[in-house]
Amino acid sequence: MSKERVMYYGKGDVLVYRTFGEPMKGIAKIPESAFTGDDNVIFAHNIKIAVQGEQFLASFTEGDNTKVVATDSMKNFILRHAAEFDGDTTEGFLEFVSRRFLETYPQMTGIILTGDRIPFLGLQVPGAGGLTDSGLVYRYSHNDHPTATLEIVRSEDGEADIVSHRCGLADLQLIKVKGSGFANFVRDEYTTLPETYDRPLFIYLDIHWKYADVEDSLSTDSGKYVPAEQIRDIAHTMFHEKNSPSIQNLIYYIGLRILERFPQLAEVQFESNNRTWETVVEHVPGSEGRVYTEPRPPYGFQGFSMTQEDLAAARSGDKTLVQSEG
Repeated sequence: MSKERVMYYGKGDVLVYRTFGEPMKGIAKIPESAFTGDDNVIFAHNIKIAVQGEQFLASFTEGDNTKVVATDSMKNFILRHAAEFDGDTTEGFLEFVSRRFLETYPQMTGIILTGDRIPFLGLQVPGAGGLTDSGLVYRYSHNDHPTATLEIVRSEDGEADIVSHRCGLADLQLIKVKGSGFANFVRDEYTTLPETYDRPLFIYLDIHWKYADVEDSLSTDSGKYVPAEQIRDIAHTMFHEKNSPSIQNLIYYIGLRILERFPQLAEVQFESNNRTWETVVEHVPGSEGRVYTEPRPPYGFQGFSMTQEDLAAARSGDKTLVQSEG
């Protein structure tokens, strides 16, 4: 049986800092989030590109580089074309650059482009009426950030088609100081973990999603763009609302709420792991507090995906599962 060859090359850590990009507007407000747009004064990304094409085979087998576009040239191509992009989303920027690559280099038949948004937070300064947004000074954030990956290939008729996409929120870290548990699991001769019905829960969480129509991800013009910031706020809202018996159950409820708020999404996927602190002091006199330290490795993790069919099933069984509390 024949097997398709894996063959690509590219460039990573292409850092693009575009100032005064097109503002992101027209984001519909949802109950869980105050986010309705971004000024995009700093539209910054860490880009990774991989290119494909059968004409690159000779560079592997014969050392013939006549069709090879240097990865340094790829870096410069991305940086230069950032100045021409007039859209407002990460996904739109990836699509724009990918199409330009395919238009410029006929030996490239496919592009896989990933963009991690580099977050900068606006700061406030004193003004005539009190504190006001600076608009000039921003703080680099090491917190969670939007991310997206697009794969675009050249079709037989020469058009560039998006064949796969994945949008996301990466590196979200949330701690709930009480109101989580983990009990009633299998107990046997290998079990040393005690059951608990009220513990602090510290999770690392990546959330990814796919649209029913990928065109909705490329700009805010359709009114169906889903910002990672609203996904983030849904996640922490559900963490607050639910006294979850496990991380598995928590991400299920987060998924239901996301699919409810955004029917334009076909799928949502979670990659989570448990970083809950170890208890050192069980009781602090005169307080409900405790003292904790970092957990020892290894750590537990979970992976889970959901579709609109899961939301429909939950609604048919118990509609309160997806209704907002309060």
